[in-house]
Amino acid sequence: MDEQRVRGGPPQWWRHGPVWWDRWGEGERAPRLPWRSTVVVTVFVLVGSHFAAHGQEGERAALDPFARVLLLVAGALLLWRKRYPVAVVFGTAGAVMLYLGAGYPYGPVLLTVALACFSAIVAGHRWAAWAAMGTLWAGHALVAHWLYRWLPPSEDSAASWGEELVVATWVVAIAAVSELFRIRREQWVRERAERAEAARRRADEERLRIAQELHDVLAHSISVINVQAGVGLALLDSDPEQARTALTTIKAKSKEALGEVRQVLDTLRAPGDAPRAPAPGLDRLPELVEQAASAGLTVEVEGEPPRLAPGTDLAAFRIVQEALTNVVRHSGARHARVHLAHDSDLLRLRVDDDGPATGADAGGSGNGLAGMRERAAALGGTIEAGPRPDGGFRVLAVLPLTASAEVEEDR
Repeated sequence: MDEQRVRGGPPQWWRHGPVWWDRWGEGERAPRLPWRSTVVVTVFVLVGSHFAAHGQEGERAALDPFARVLLLVAGALLLWRKRYPVAVVFGTAGAVMLYLGAGYPYGPVLLTVALACFSAIVAGHRWAAWAAMGTLWAGHALVAHWLYRWLPPSEDSAASWGEELVVATWVVAIAAVSELFRIRREQWVRERAERAEAARRRADEERLRIAQELHDVLAHSISVINVQAGVGLALLDSDPEQARTALTTIKAKSKEALGEVRQVLDTLRAPGDAPRAPAPGLDRLPELVEQAASAGLTVEVEGEPPRLAPGTDLAAFRIVQEALTNVVRHSGARHARVHLAHDSDLLRLRVDDDGPATGADAGGSGNGLAGMRERAAALGGTIEAGPRPDGGFRVLAVLPLTASAEVEEDR
């Protein structure tokens, strides 16, 4: 089911991640170099520093070729920030420290360190990022309060500690925002993996359900067809009318089987569409009785089925159908009994035959009993199957009348 969207909550990209976040460097391949963003940031730093120099003329040293080289190096290093985040964050911090220590104007050059720090922390190198930022702040404090006497610009004075507090706050804010994004990114990774796992689990459950449906439909129908084909061949010469009846049953049963198989396959072509025909349930027990009679098996039904949820009703029908199919295929009995009983919580289905077994696999070594157990287990029920002490075979299914809402919705 679609996830509900909470009104007034955080934006969709914050809860599930922006569309580009998984390109950050996940996977075995090395991330691509971020050319576009690096060029944009470098150009912004060069142009912005030019205007900042005019605004701080007389207070800081004028931009010269060495200053522009430092700006270019600090911006160009960002090209490798996803592949080598530790080296880049220390490299940009060193370039900016040289730039500020030489007395050049304050300005957007600090953006390069912020972006490098952000990349390092998001990549998981938080201590390296904190160390680089702390080193930059300590270097700035050393220059602003002690080394300024011997460094340009001339006649510079010591910076106030209020300015250092602003710089420290700026450093902490950048690191804190980066940490917040790193935490959110890890949550996006986990949530994406959980959604992928849930999708795989739903796909596996759907494949299992379709396999069960196909097995139950085909096993029952082909068993009846096989019996009727044997009857037709045996009576083809001696009793043509009875052989005609057997062939008519084969035709009707094969048509019904094709219809049910087509209905199951339609769910593969359009899994979101509603089924064109209602799923079978215990209200079709009389049809099972007639089909078993056409295969030479007399079925006696005891009890009335209660009103069931669609998933439980389908599972109960398929269990009875598979149990009767096993009687036709693996038992020499010509008589079987289906007993229905229920209370306020549980439905009990019991299918008995008098035997004897006619094959080595009569004990249920095939997929039939396994499929019945899977159907019952999916609803929180149980299946017991085995020989009876007085001969014959018994299948006992116990299904809850109130299946969980999650199970019913998935179906």
